[in-house]
Amino acid sequence: MASQALSRPLVTAKWLSEAVRAGRIGPSLRVLDASWYPPQERNARQEFKERHIPGASFFDIEVCRDQSSPYDFMLPSASHFADYVGRLGVSNSTHVVVYDGDELGTFYAPRAWWMFRVFGHKEVSVLNGGFKNWVKEGHPVTAEVSQPTQAVFKAKLNAGLLKTFEEMIQNVGSLQFQVVDSRPEGRFRGTELDQGLESGHIPGAVNIPFRSFLTESGHEKSIEEIQEIFREKKVDLSKPLAATCRKGVTACHIALAAFLCGKRDVAIYDGSWSEWFHRAPPHYKVSEMKRSKA
Repeated sequence: MASQALSRPLVTAKWLSEAVRAGRIGPSLRVLDASWYPPQERNARQEFKERHIPGASFFDIEVCRDQSSPYDFMLPSASHFADYVGRLGVSNSTHVVVYDGDELGTFYAPRAWWMFRVFGHKEVSVLNGGFKNWVKEGHPVTAEVSQPTQAVFKAKLNAGLLKTFEEMIQNVGSLQFQVVDSRPEGRFRGTELDQGLESGHIPGAVNIPFRSFLTESGHEKSIEEIQEIFREKKVDLSKPLAATCRKGVTACHIALAAFLCGKRDVAIYDGSWSEWFHRAPPHYKVSEMKRSKA
């Protein structure tokens, strides 16, 4: 059962519930709640304390980030990440399952999944359907907070899964890789504000809103459906691809969807629109709002 899980980026609630009931949560299998919500809406840490998957620990994306950066949720250093996940009981031989409690089913979990992968950890899966469906299906929950034994995790950055501002700027002219933007269409086109920022997109980017990959229930769509979504947008999964969004979170849904189709090397532009808006020259910010004003 374990070997099957390690070969895929998704695990089912049924698989995980069997592991929980069998007492397999421990050094070889860790479950992490990677929920985050706007503070005025929900308190992720408090909700975790009240109810979570038995044996799970809270993966705090506010803590496990580059806190010196002016941009949200930028990737921490390898040593910061290693220390943080080591305290959660994760070693290099641990199978990690990440989930979140978003009403969509999955929102922040793919970001945590990508963070593990970018630091060299391959045995990481997203709980398909998230906590919402875990509860809906009647699987066990608890308020008991576990205290995992600290482990040693050695992190090594895989730069191939990460894009910098400089690489994205260069690509506007060189077109060395495709760029997919996972934000809602209005924010991509520049017709609505993006959490307070004027919106728009990077020249040449293709828009595939991340919700396109989720079913109404909050599960990932089938591989055939995902492949068709990429085909319709003329995204070639046999060629280099980078994903972007507002702050490097929902872009990870693009990487996860492509991974399900066999493409394991989608890079994330970590700064995404938050950084691009503040650093790119005006003519590198494509917006229909600007054109209509002109």
